Amino acid sequence: MRLLMLGGTGFVGGATVAEAVRRGWSVTVFNRGVHGTAPEGVHRLRGDRTAPDGLAALAGGEWDLVVDTWDGAPRAVRDAARALVGSVPHYVYVSSGSVYAQPVPAGFGEEAPVVDAASDADDGDYPQNKAGGERAAVEVFGDAALLVRAGLILGPGEDIGRLPWWLGRVARGGDVLAPGPQDLPIQYVDVRDLAAWTLDRGAERVGGAFNVISRSGHATMGELLAAAVAATGSDARLRWTDPEQILAAGVVPWNDLPIWVPLGHEYRWLQERGVEKAYASGLTCRPVAETVADTWRWLRQVGSVPARAGRPARAAVGLDPEREAALLGSPRPA
Repeated sequence: MRLLMLGGTGFVGGATVAEAVRRGWSVTVFNRGVHGTAPEGVHRLRGDRTAPDGLAALAGGEWDLVVDTWDGAPRAVRDAARALVGSVPHYVYVSSGSVYAQPVPAGFGEEAPVVDAASDADDGDYPQNKAGGERAAVEVFGDAALLVRAGLILGPGEDIGRLPWWLGRVARGGDVLAPGPQDLPIQYVDVRDLAAWTLDRGAERVGGAFNVISRSGHATMGELLAAAVAATGSDARLRWTDPEQILAAGVVPWNDLPIWVPLGHEYRWLQERGVEKAYASGLTCRPVAETVADTWRWLRQVGSVPARAGRPARAAVGLDPEREAALLGSPRPA
């Protein structure tokens, strides 16, 4: 199988390249060549898809499958798809559950409405960019476009820092503000499971949109944090706290306390998407303890969360230590 990966040095792109190499596929990556490295044996094409004639290096190539993770201007997806329409039979666009128009009902599936977006837009916010990218891929490739609507993505290589923040906090030990309830269902996908499913379905030339994320309740907040304590080997004491107390203090779910979104919150839909279609097509998700342990091992190797490949940095996540101490009723940290 001949894979063309547009990008290939970031979180999802890097995991996809690694999985394709593990399978023995012939892999080509196309990027600017200014971020990251490619595994041994991977062919690298240089180009800037946002520049005039920036896709020239793709001319004359032939591949069985292309995977695109672009989250900038939709026009760049449209231009890449047009450049590749005679060189590859199937286009996989890694999108996001953020494309759904709010308010979003609990348990919604792929049929839910998406935000209004244009395939030729020069830029927009994240939901518009991803929705516009989807539209661009479909306009050019039709039923030969696979739209991978991922949700919360965790695992080694994470460049947002959600799970790494929790691991770092737990590793410091002491009393840790643990947002309750312990049995709160969470929904996410390990980047390696996402990559495997994407390549499997892409190779089969499956088209259409899929919510590619675990079932809600694949793990709980309690299981996630217990796995973090086990992986780090710290003396952390999880102090489970009622969500009402946390919210009353102005703590923002998902951002201040990553991954956590309490029941009834306006963001809760991020943890309650319908995934029957993806599971029916072969999605499997590894245990949370494996994702957490492997992420901790990777984080210790690299030292810190890497910068996002080719895109502006997102706002930092995680609760300030002084705010955490205040909520726990303990003295401020030295």
